[in-house]
Amino acid sequence: MTKMGPARRRGLSTEVADEIRAAIFDGRYPPGAALREVELSEALEVSRGPVREALQKLEREGLVRAEWHRGTTVAALSVQDVAELDSLRGALEVLAVRRVADQASDADLAAIEKAAVAMDRAETPHEMVRCDIAFHDAVYAAAHHTRLAQAWEAIRSQVHLFLITRVNLSSDGYLELIRQEHRDLVAALRLGNVEGALKLFAEHRKHAFDVLTSGS
Repeated sequence: MTKMGPARRRGLSTEVADEIRAAIFDGRYPPGAALREVELSEALEVSRGPVREALQKLEREGLVRAEWHRGTTVAALSVQDVAELDSLRGALEVLAVRRVADQASDADLAAIEKAAVAMDRAETPHEMVRCDIAFHDAVYAAAHHTRLAQAWEAIRSQVHLFLITRVNLSSDGYLELIRQEHRDLVAALRLGNVEGALKLFAEHRKHAFDVLTSGS
């Protein structure tokens, strides 16, 4: 049974969701893995009610899937899922990058750069994926566009799963590749080079997309 710490703070179902989400994001529950209420309630030392509510929340995020004949499992992305996430993420990033390159403050750019620097401390692919998501969080925050940030938040967990699936397929050279790509992204944003930044962001997305679709 997967070991997780007991849930004791905040709204119980919310904390249970946080614990399960973290276990998915660090690889303890890979795509396709079963999430059984009884086992989770025992591991988290809570009743099945909060676990059921947590799984429903994660299903709304697109992170897990519930089917009557299979129960609840960590979502495994289909070819269509990958294509839709990539295209939607690309559309959102175009607006975010244009706004950041055109109008971001020094403090905004410093926050983005700090997120990129944090990648130097990542020692595993899963840690790097978390840093990658945090970098994009900083970009969307710097865009100062409430509805754009909400749109990003709606797909954020699925993009995290997208990137986990990518590193599960291939992580050769991944850590240094991601560090260098994000250094280049920061440099382009600091220069206010909109077209250059858009090109680099598109190339960054394409690398992950190509890994995920190379065997399809």
